[in-house]
Amino acid sequence: MQQAEIRTLRGLMEYEAARKAPPAEFPRLPDLPGGRYTDPRFFALEKQHLWRKSWLLAAHIDEVPAPGAFKLWETSGQPVVIIHARSGAINAFYNTCSHRGAAVVTEASGRRNRLTCKYHGWVYDDEGALVSIRDPEDFADFDASCRSLKKVRCERFGALIFVNFDPQAPSLLEWLGPIARDWEEFQFGKLRLIDHYHWDLRSNWKVAMEANTEVYHVKNIHPSTVAVILDDRRNVNTFYQHGHGRMIAPNPLAGQVDRRRGPAQMDTPTVGEIARTCTQSYGVFPNIVTPLNPGAFPMLQFWPDGINRARMDVWWVGPDWGAGDKPEGWSEVVDNFNKVLEEDTAFGAWIQKSHESYGFESVPLSYQEARIYWWNQAADALIGPENIPPELRVAPVIGEEWVYPNDPRLAHLGALMAAE
Repeated sequence: MQQAEIRTLRGLMEYEAARKAPPAEFPRLPDLPGGRYTDPRFFALEKQHLWRKSWLLAAHIDEVPAPGAFKLWETSGQPVVIIHARSGAINAFYNTCSHRGAAVVTEASGRRNRLTCKYHGWVYDDEGALVSIRDPEDFADFDASCRSLKKVRCERFGALIFVNFDPQAPSLLEWLGPIARDWEEFQFGKLRLIDHYHWDLRSNWKVAMEANTEVYHVKNIHPSTVAVILDDRRNVNTFYQHGHGRMIAPNPLAGQVDRRRGPAQMDTPTVGEIARTCTQSYGVFPNIVTPLNPGAFPMLQFWPDGINRARMDVWWVGPDWGAGDKPEGWSEVVDNFNKVLEEDTAFGAWIQKSHESYGFESVPLSYQEARIYWWNQAADALIGPENIPPELRVAPVIGEEWVYPNDPRLAHLGALMAAE
């Protein structure tokens, strides 16, 4: 992050601390319809559009580290096999044999030179091409070149592997936009996978995700954990294209020993001032939230498991520790973070009960919670407002003037500095 941007962020932090109301230019946010959390029609639209048209984190290169290594990935609801090809490419295919639709992979992970369907023995290479079938003499005029495994779009950002089911979607780098530049200092290509586990939650998936995209709840839910390391009154929210967002809030304890970041010897030296002194967290549409820092950090993913149930994947990554086992100290980092997750997720079950009551109709959002509205606005744009029942739509009130690098708050910084 360049010094000019750092100075701007520091100025915006002071602007946020000094304001007595939302910025005059910021739009009034209409209520979110409550049915977006409970209505089967909206849930079906999410399945049809959000998970089909967005880039989804599916694997880390450490899970498929060498040619022949594969991983079965079904979290999105689609059967996908991800394989490290001999060419060096990471390929993704529907786990669907082109003969009778049987699975070509039934193990969660492993290593193979060929993918062989157990049903009738059709064999595919690591580029998806059909290389042999059993009893070929029984197939008249058979063209194997038309019977390859069907590819799923698969692209990498450093060590992270993403998939997208939409052939017309923008590239991963186009999807990430300026976030890709922000993440350069964290050297994603060198980040190792420390751990990957999941939580089963008793709430709509958006309830769980939203707890990680605003700081309005911090003093109530996290008084002795997050509240002591995050100055919520100096939080700066940023909106990006495609529904992404960022929050940056200073850490009052910056410079002291921080046990959240892993063993002291583990550090990414290229990480700059903001990540070392602040909480720098990103929401990547549709379902990733990640607070970045120089050491170990989590990437959270939120998935629906029905309307009122969810799965939260927790991916822990950190600087490369070289050969051998990961250094001691990671477990303490994970345990501390899991305490925060427990505080959020335990209350999420109570929120879900309230959402399903006769008394829940809509959600009024504060300026501090504006990234939630921005996400919903982007979701409607991707689904297509014409496909959404009128009573479930959100109005697109946050305009391009608020989308990075635009920000009407910048006009106030000169006056604020002059007053000092």
